[in-house]
Amino acid sequence: MQIRIVMLAALAATFGLWAADARAQAGPPQVTVAKPLASRVAQWDEFIGRFEATERVEVRPRVSGYIDQVHFRDGSIVNQGDLLFTIDRRPFRLAVDSAQSDVVRAKAQVVLDQADYERAAQLVKTAATPVRELDQRKANLDIARAREMAAEAALHTAELNLEWSEVRAPIAGRVSDRRVDPGNLVAGGQSGATLLTTIVSLDPIYFVFDGSEADYIRYARLSVGGQRGSSRDTPNPVRVQLADEPDWPHQGVMDFVDNEISAHSGTIRGRAIFENKDGFLTPGTFGRLRLYGGPLDALLIPDAAVVSDQAHKVVLTVGEDNKVVGRPVTLGGMARGLRVVASGLSPTDRVVVGGLANPFVRPGATVEAREGAVHPSGSQFAADQ
Repeated sequence: MQIRIVMLAALAATFGLWAADARAQAGPPQVTVAKPLASRVAQWDEFIGRFEATERVEVRPRVSGYIDQVHFRDGSIVNQGDLLFTIDRRPFRLAVDSAQSDVVRAKAQVVLDQADYERAAQLVKTAATPVRELDQRKANLDIARAREMAAEAALHTAELNLEWSEVRAPIAGRVSDRRVDPGNLVAGGQSGATLLTTIVSLDPIYFVFDGSEADYIRYARLSVGGQRGSSRDTPNPVRVQLADEPDWPHQGVMDFVDNEISAHSGTIRGRAIFENKDGFLTPGTFGRLRLYGGPLDALLIPDAAVVSDQAHKVVLTVGEDNKVVGRPVTLGGMARGLRVVASGLSPTDRVVVGGLANPFVRPGATVEAREGAVHPSGSQFAADQ
């Protein structure tokens, strides 16, 4: 066993010497270098959030009774005013009839008391009736008129309850499933009313996200400096990408920023609004949002020129002595088909843009550099604003 290990070690050493000798004979690896492209681009900041309905209503009955009919299909689209549920209307019709009879009775009493008052007024002029009798009849007339008003109010209430026995959609949108089937007793009123279903609006639709305090301060300074309007007053453009989308196809604008930064999370809530005429975007869906963050003087390099070094992003550069130097960089988004380098590079650095597949091209190695150039490969939305 020991003899075998020694032989393997000898073979490995021999192979290493052979590889080094072959590399020395072939000369230093060839790479293509180019200076970063300096350009003013639009800065886009990314946030995670979810879509929310602009309107959401819990449908509850205003009157109590037994559900007679359900007039919608679970999960369907409804328009404002569409009939959703019918509560047994017979008790409410009887209440309307009773209230109408009370109004008729009250009106008749007003007519009678009006006649009595007018007769008493004539008799008082001839001193045939004391003034006290006239005052009493005037009071009776006023009481009759008040009862007429109360009867009419009771009639309006009964008619309103009859109208409320038909539960209609208060907004347009997509309705959830029914929570109560026909034949069940539901409670109405201002508190403790039974939940029948819910409706959420679809078009337009909100996208809600949280931004950091640092982002908010940067945006505020840009607004004060006139470089970018505040999203409280300016419909700054946004794009959203869903989980299965390679690009950012959904376009919207900012329409709200909260009035304070949360003391618990150190974030501030923002909201964008999107058209959703086809109803594709659903409330509750998560997405990634890109918000226009103002102009940025940036350096652009091909995305393929960026390599990973454990937890860092690194760009390989070639110095005057033709040695490779790794530079940790902070990256931004894509602009004009190139990767934005926020920090870590200077405009005079010679970035390795070709030949990275060669395993011998690594920091500290000597290479043969050929000059190239960085060219924009497209006009993506992250480019000029």
